Amino acid sequence: MHTVAVTRDFIANHFLIGGDWGHENFPHAHHYVLELSIDGTQLDQHGYLVDIVAIEAALDEQVAYFRDVMLNDKPEFAGLNPSIEHFSRILCERLLARIKPPGHGSFHVKLWENDSCWAAFRQSF
Repeated sequence: MHTVAVTRDFIANHFLIGGDWGHENFPHAHHYVLELSIDGTQLDQHGYLVDIVAIEAALDEQVAYFRDVMLNDKPEFAGLNPSIEHFSRILCERLLARIKPPGHGSFHVKLWENDSCWAAFRQSF
C-alpha cells in the first residue's frame, strides 16, 4: 500500500451548540492543521498515487473556502454542531470529490484544532 500526504494550516471560527461547553459556546477561532493522506495500491503512469501538485491545489481550494469564516454560517454545517469530527468528515468528502486517485484505497483527513487535539475521518474510494 502506498501513502501520500500533504498538510495545510488555517484559522477558522466557530461556536459549539447543543450543550454547555463554557467558552466553546461563544464565537472563537482555532488554528487548524489539516492533514490529508491518501492510501492506495495502484500508481498512475508517472509512478504517482496522486500528483502532489493536484493534492496541494485541492487543499488550497478547501482551505480558502473555510479560512477566516464562521463555520456555523457555512451550509455544510446546517443543523450540525461544528465539531472537529464533523469538520474532518466534511473536508474528507469535499476533497474526495476533487481528487481522483487510480484504483482503490482510502482518503484520511486528520484535523488538529490545537497542539494536542485532533479528529479524523476516513473514506474508501
